[in-house]
Amino acid sequence: EERLVESGGGLVQAGGSLRLSCAASGFRGDDYAVGWFRQAPGKEREGVSCISVSDGATRYADSVKGRFTISSDKSKNTVYLQMHNLKPEDTADYYCAADLRDALIYLCTVRSDKYYDFWGQGTRVTVSS
Repeated sequence: EERLVESGGGLVQAGGSLRLSCAASGFRGDDYAVGWFRQAPGKEREGVSCISVSDGATRYADSVKGRFTISSDKSKNTVYLQMHNLKPEDTADYYCAADLRDALIYLCTVRSDKYYDFWGQGTRVTVSS
């Protein structure tokens, strides 16, 4: 059974850093992508970043470029989202999700969540000003 579990959220002051983790289990091989999405109170869910686990190709939303870095550790079946220079507007529930399309053909996307079939339970990030 495929499963994603996020961790690492918390309360941080503006300008601070956090690292989120997404532990994956039950997926066959590494031919899939993992995306990070977030949803702030009263707002729609938005894509933050994604990575192809097999070859490490990444994408970022413009709002986080230069501040967030996504990476994966195949040995631990874990994808990380390192967040620096956090801003109050980064406050949201953060979710990781898996896109099982052939990563050799389809580059992961942060523009839509419709390709993501499996979702974690989320972890809350709160950035105080």
